[in-house]
This record gives sequence, C-alpha cells and structure tokens, in this order.
Amino acid sequence: MNVRDLRKRVPYQIQRDVLDELSVDQVAEKSDFKISTKEKLRDAVRCTGPRFKSCFLSFVPLLTWLPRYPFRENAIGDLISGISVGIMHLPQGMAYALLAAVPPVFGLYSSFYPILIYFIFGTSKHISVGTYAVMSVMIGSVTERLAPDSDFMIPGNDTNSTTLDIIGRDAERVKIAATVTFLSGIFQVGSFVSVCGFDVVHVTKCLCVVCVCSYSLLIQRRPPFTLLSPSSNIPLGSVHSGTIIVATVVSWQMDLKTEYGVEVVGQIPSGLQAPVAPAVSLLGSMVGDAFALAVVGYGIAISLGRIFALKYAYKVDSNQELIALGLSNAIGGLFNCFAISCSMSRSMVQVSTGGKSQVAGAISAVVILVILLKIGELFEELPKAVLAAIIYVNLHGMMKQFGDICSLWRTNKVDMVVWVMTMILTVLLNPDLGLAASIAFSILTVVFRTQLPKYSILGQVPGTDIYRPVEDYHQVKEIPGIMIFRSSATLYFANAEMYIDALYEKTGVDVAKLLSHKKKLEAKRLRKEKKAAKKAKKEAKKRAKEAADKAAKVLRSQDGSVCQHYFMEKGDFFNEKVTKSILFSSVHDAVLYSQQGNSKETLLNVKYLKMDLLKNFIVEGK
Repeated sequence: MNVRDLRKRVPYQIQRDVLDELSVDQVAEKSDFKISTKEKLRDAVRCTGPRFKSCFLSFVPLLTWLPRYPFRENAIGDLISGISVGIMHLPQGMAYALLAAVPPVFGLYSSFYPILIYFIFGTSKHISVGTYAVMSVMIGSVTERLAPDSDFMIPGNDTNSTTLDIIGRDAERVKIAATVTFLSGIFQVGSFVSVCGFDVVHVTKCLCVVCVCSYSLLIQRRPPFTLLSPSSNIPLGSVHSGTIIVATVVSWQMDLKTEYGVEVVGQIPSGLQAPVAPAVSLLGSMVGDAFALAVVGYGIAISLGRIFALKYAYKVDSNQELIALGLSNAIGGLFNCFAISCSMSRSMVQVSTGGKSQVAGAISAVVILVILLKIGELFEELPKAVLAAIIYVNLHGMMKQFGDICSLWRTNKVDMVVWVMTMILTVLLNPDLGLAASIAFSILTVVFRTQLPKYSILGQVPGTDIYRPVEDYHQVKEIPGIMIFRSSATLYFANAEMYIDALYEKTGVDVAKLLSHKKKLEAKRLRKEKKAAKKAKKEAKKRAKEAADKAAKVLRSQDGSVCQHYFMEKGDFFNEKVTKSILFSSVHDAVLYSQQGNSKETLLNVKYLKMDLLKNFIVEGK
C-alpha cells in the first residue's frame, strides 16, 4: 500500500435536491444588474489623481522599485553580476554584429542603449537583454537582401576588374539594420496600445526551435572552427574575454592583417553615436521582417522572464515587457543599434554571479560605456575568426535541444510534429518566413485537435457522484437504463459531423433518423391541426348561417355578420425545449433527474442538457 492509500480520507456528505440551472439561479438569487456600455466607457476614460499616479508608476517601474532598493543585500551581488555580464557583452556584441552583417562596433552600441532603456521600463529582474544570435541572423538576412555586395562593386583600373566598396556597403547596411529595428520596436509598442499585450502560448513553443534552426543556418553560412569548449567550472564570459585578449595581442604582434590577410575588427571609434532618423523610404520593404523580429524578440524575452519570475517568486508584467522591449528597439534604432532580446547564457551568468535586480543590467551598460569611451580601440586588431569561433562555441548548448524530440515523442506527439516542422520550415525558408509558417502550422494543429477529440462512455465510480470513462477503469460501471456520452472537445461546426458519427458508433443513436422521425411527427401533427381547424371553420360557418336565417325571420331588416377566429400555436424548439430548466450543473444531477421517473425526457448537454429525442440518454461535453 503506497502513501496515497495510507493518507487519511476526509468524508463528506451533502443532502440537497436535484438542481437544474434555473433552480440554481433561483436558490442563489442571480443578480440581473448589468453595467451599461456607457458607464464602462466613462469609467475607462475617467482620470483621477491616484489613478494617474498608478498608471504612471506602472509605465515607469523604475520609480517604484528603485526607491525601495535593498542596497545592503543586493548591491555587492548586482555589482559583481553587472561587471561579469558586461564583460560577456564585449565578445558577444561584436560577434553577433557579424551575423547582422554590420561592423562589430555596432554590436557594442546595441549592448548599451537598449539596456539602459530596459533598466527604466523593464520588470524582469534576472534576464540580460542585449544582442542575441537569432535576432542577429534575422537582421543579417534583411541587410544582405536589401544591400547585397553586388550593389557596391566599383570598376577598377583594369577593364574587367572590380572592387567592393566596403565603407559604402557597411554604411547602407547599418542604416537598414537600424530602420528595421526601429520599425520592430514600433510594432511592439503599437501592439500594446492596440491590444494591451498579447499571449505567446502558441508562439513560444516553437521559438526555441527557431533558435536552433537559425543557428543551423549560421553553420551553413560560416566555416567551422576548431576550438575546445570551455570547462564547465569556468565562467563563460571569462573564457571569451581571455580568448579575445590573447587573440588581439597575437594579431597585433604578428601583424596578421598585413602579413597573412586575416580580417580583423577594424576601426572602433571612441565615443557614442548621435541619433539618426530612420530611413522612411525603406520601411515598406521590411514590414514583414520587422513584425517577425517583434514577435520573436518579445516571445523569447517574456518566456525566459517568466521562468525566472516563477523560480524567484515575483511577477513579470507581460504588457510592460512589451513596452520595455518596444522602446528599447525603437530608441536603439535611432542610435544605429540592431534588434535585441534576452540571452540565456548571459542571463544564467547574471543569476549565478549574484544578480538580483535590474541594477545588474545598468552596471553592465556602464562597462560597455567604458569600453566605448576608453578601451575600445585596443580591440581593433582582433581577428573576426575569433568572434566566429565564439558564436560556434555558444551554439553547443542550443544543439542539445534536439534531445527534446525524444521527450516530446513520449509526452505529446503533436508538439513533436510542431517542433520538427518548425525546424524544417526554418531551414528551407529563413527565420522570419519559417517562424510565420510554423505559427500557421501550430494553429492548424489546434484546429485538428478540436476535430479529433476523445469520445467515451462514462460510468459511475461505485458509491460516489464521480463519473469516468468505462474503458479506462475496471471498477467504473454503466448505470442501467442510462447512457452517458462524453466529448473532450467543444462542439462547433467543424467537428459537428464527426461528433454525430462518434455518437452513433458509441451509442447506436442515429441523430439524422431521430430528427427525420421528429419532422415527420411534427408534419403529421400540423396536418391534424390544420384539418381540425378547417372542420371547425366549416362548422362555425354552418352555425352562423343557421343563426342568420333564424334572426331574419324575427328581424327582417337586420343584417347578420360572422366573426371568424383561427389560431394554431407553432412551438419554437430552441425557445421552448432548450431552456435553463433542462441544464444541469453536474452529470450526477442529470442522472438523478432521469432516475426520479423523468424517463420520458432525454438528457443532452452543452453542460448537462436534457432533450426529448430518446429515452434516458445523457451526453456530457463542452
């Protein structure tokens, strides 16, 4: 006997009448009070002092939590965490800038401006926003499509020679990346304004798959590098930073750029970028890309934020996160940044090194600011191959997600199909089109699930008011004279025919024949009523004529008139049959109602509904 069997069972006993929904409304005294639309609208637009203050503080969470910041408890941990994450921003920012097809220094800008914006407006304490590989690959697909190398070929001195205008190409790609980032931020903020945030339940299931597939595209685009993975007990940021420092020193001492033609990072100007207006003329050609960036960036950030919020017992406001990421991208786009989201690796480092609030993110931005102002030029000789190797090493953790296929096969085969299809669509198309196609496929699976529900016959657990499928339990028995049919999905037009087929297969009830028989009975009843009315009319005329003849003999100058009356009541099925008095709150109420001698009525349900189609029959569904 296991622990559950040994657990003390708490008995309960309730005596009450069988209640249908109409009776429940009467017993509970259901209120008919309703707030008018005018009152709701007036309350929504009413602006009072406390309400304005609450809205403003919720829009700028920094003003709420910063005055109550526990300095003694969190300061040291946030400081160490911020410095560690800031060091990670250096290699990852420059590396992911290569994926976005822009100069590496713009990855540092993207690791500075958006982080400060999120520090002010964000609600997650533990995620590290900034550059992210998936977002960078999607940006790179846009920049390479709208500004290919072929558009920047300059004729050389020889007749058949051409040279690539790298400076002009990079400037155009930076403008494209900043514009699509700005537009994606507008989409995110606009989504909040229009629908006050949106749920990503169906989207986030395939986002991690998109990450893996985007990395797969990265492997196909870039040559492989041989580099040992860092030891698990060494912080990843330290390994990356040490690799960058050593590689930079070696490249500088050996002059790899001149002697061997190795591509290096190049000029890293000191200082910050002035804001630049987005290229309005390009907006029309990147609407789809910007929308995909908005969905992917928000989906990854809110999913990871909710994981940490659940672990550390606080709440992440999904609507406010939409504003924070939208403003981070929109304002960052004005400073030539490319789209950002949160990184799992940096977030794990931030948590493991003691980060407990958004202050850690602000400190990491300060680290990047120091690099941009003072020491950025020291990394100009860093080989780009080292940055590509860093990306390759970061890929190893993502590739482990292919193991999800086996676990999904055991738990939910539909989710496994969504996983595989998302990977295939993303590899065959590109990240943004693959995401759109995978979302559409995921929605189709939801539709298919409603069309393929589980149908079962319910029986009663002995001595209880609990009903379970008879095929799943040995002790569950059907109630003699009563059949209970259950569907696990909501009944609507797409699965109505399959519902009827399953009903016939499980119970032998042919709804079409029942309805046909009912129509025949109704037509027969109408014919009888019409014949009786016609006969009554004829007799009334006859009686009226006899009365007129009799009156004529007495009063010869008086005319007689006859008033005719014909009435036939035609019942409406929905109004008369499907009412609250034939809805029940539980299967047991419906069963007891049937057993109390109401055998002439059948119980059919949206919740638990009785219907006079056949005898002692209950359908339980949604």
